[in-house]
Amino acid sequence: MTPFSEYDNRNEYRRLIAGRMASWRVAYQETELFICADSVMERVALDAVVALRHELDAYIARHPAFKDSLVPLDPLPGAPAVAVDMCRASRAAGVGPMAAVAGAFSAHVGRKILKYSREVIVENGGDIFMKADAARTVAIYAGRSPLSLKLGLEMQPGPVSICTSSGTIGPSLSFGRADAAVVVSADACLADACATRLGNELKSADDISRALELIIEVPGVIGAVAIVGEVCGAVGDIRLKAL
Repeated sequence: MTPFSEYDNRNEYRRLIAGRMASWRVAYQETELFICADSVMERVALDAVVALRHELDAYIARHPAFKDSLVPLDPLPGAPAVAVDMCRASRAAGVGPMAAVAGAFSAHVGRKILKYSREVIVENGGDIFMKADAARTVAIYAGRSPLSLKLGLEMQPGPVSICTSSGTIGPSLSFGRADAAVVVSADACLADACATRLGNELKSADDISRALELIIEVPGVIGAVAIVGEVCGAVGDIRLKAL
């Protein structure tokens, strides 16, 4: 779950993700995914990305505030399911709806691939949708923090989303200074939106306990991890593992 703008060795990291699975990359406009599954399904993945992008573009044309709002919005009547999901997640987290867009793409593509594959991992610039048949450990990349890639989340079999926000790496907007703000949920939009909120709350290491207590109270959040410099905190039904 790595924001990569300051992590140059992306290919090495992604080889660690893939393991024994077939893997490939899909890029369309601003979306760039790394996908692992039982076999390569480039057309399935690309079609899913393009369809969702067109759906969101059409909705934004109707509701321009959806693209730029930093606060929750109600969906318009007749809004597509993805916009409704993003609005619901952003309201729960207290952020704008586009805070959930990367998670929405990773889950949408992952579910399409699961029609043809027993397992899937979709990594979208720090936001992962994963369905595995066995336990897997997801490494946490935290930029220049000495804890970067030294800790992982041990995830049990089944579908889950692990989303990351950062105020020190990556292009995404954050009002905090977290090296990594990680949220785990069965709901990809919620995980993404709550990771943004967690990151916004982390101005310094002193904020870790308070911010984690706030985010674990959001219904649907399984657990969360916050890293600021040399300090790490975790909360919820998750298991951290030294790497």
